[in-house]
Amino acid sequence: MTNIDLGLAGKVVLVTGGVRGVGAGISRVFRDSGAVVVTCARRPADEGTDVADLDFHSADLRDPDAVREMIDAIVAKHGRLDVVINNAGGAPFALAADASANFHSKIVALNLLSALTVAQEAHRAMTADGPDGQIGGAIVNISSVSGHRPSPGTASYGAAKAGIDSLTQSLAVEWAPAVRVNSVVVGPVKTELAEIHYGDAEGVAAVDATIPMGRMAEPADVGRAAAFLASPLAAYITGAELLVHGGGEKPAFLSASTAENKH
Repeated sequence: MTNIDLGLAGKVVLVTGGVRGVGAGISRVFRDSGAVVVTCARRPADEGTDVADLDFHSADLRDPDAVREMIDAIVAKHGRLDVVINNAGGAPFALAADASANFHSKIVALNLLSALTVAQEAHRAMTADGPDGQIGGAIVNISSVSGHRPSPGTASYGAAKAGIDSLTQSLAVEWAPAVRVNSVVVGPVKTELAEIHYGDAEGVAAVDATIPMGRMAEPADVGRAAAFLASPLAAYITGAELLVHGGGEKPAFLSASTAENKH
């Protein structure tokens, strides 16, 4: 694919959860665009991976003090913070009636409240009159189709992601024009854990077949969408939800109807 200059060279970019899965794909896209990429997670990247040499911070994003210390450390080292990609999150499968209240609380804290905390601290850094005279920046929240349709087995995760998209719109209005805030609504992604998540290679192929584009997203597909929204090319875009789901899911009635089966 031909590289397009997104105007991100030299920008300081924080990717939360940026060392594995979708986050690693996002980090690679920004790195390849010439940005200075900083990652954070509970544990560092695995040795030998191509994101292991990126500037890394170990942080529990549910801890506001830890988030503030991390943002301050990034600004102290790099002089500024231009972009934040709020990617950290996830949830194990658990039926809503069986999971404890504490479980649901932790899922919402990780997938919604931590993103708000990171965004608050990023806003503080982006609107401070620092040594480079920086005023402004961009925040991209990684959301999910789980927040826009039923999410059985991950109900609290879906609710949190619906909250992320609402939060995105509110922050975009409150923080314009200095800080733009958008979200990327992501469908199934083929990460290194896809076969475990979907059972096996046959399960992955079955999921691929439900998507109009014929395949799940690659992490880089999400990364390129996030990079666009963070770039000057999207300078007038804020409060938006960019759907990155390959056309979504084919309606179940199509495969169930006799008319569809005749074609």
